[in-house]
Amino acid sequence: MIQFILVASIAGDLAETAKSTAKTFGLDAPHFFAQAISFGIVTLCLYKFAYRPVLAMLEQRRQKIAQSISNAEKIKVELARTEAQRKEVIIEANTEAASLVQEARAVAARVKEQETQKAIAAAEQIMVKAREAAAREHELMFGQLKRELGRLVVQTTATVTGKILTPKDQQRLTEETTLQISPG
Repeated sequence: MIQFILVASIAGDLAETAKSTAKTFGLDAPHFFAQAISFGIVTLCLYKFAYRPVLAMLEQRRQKIAQSISNAEKIKVELARTEAQRKEVIIEANTEAASLVQEARAVAARVKEQETQKAIAAAEQIMVKAREAAAREHELMFGQLKRELGRLVVQTTATVTGKILTPKDQQRLTEETTLQISPG
């Protein structure tokens, strides 16, 4: 019990100290409680109308930032995938270009070979025509040579023998001369 009395006396001293401090600073209980209630109402209004919207806006911003970071990661992954696809397309295009170049070279070689064959065939035709023309020219010249030689033989014979040859004699001498100079 003594303890209870001690606690009561300490509590009484504490209450007395609080009253004297309140009086020293001019604390008026009704005004204090009215101000505390006003402060509570203002605090509730600020919490409801100012602090909660600010917290909601901050939460929205936090979510947007998190979404932006997530989107940035998705974009990085998509960019890496796109870069890999781009490299594949470039490799495929280079391979296709190389095959097209090889195919073009093969086609060019075939065309070159065909054109070479055509040129060789044309040259051979020209050579055949030239030979034919040369043979015709040779025969024409040989015919002229025979006639001229026959005429010269007839003229020489007429001069050497001193007689005038009849057309029949001239014909015979021309034929004999032609047979002697004819090839083959």
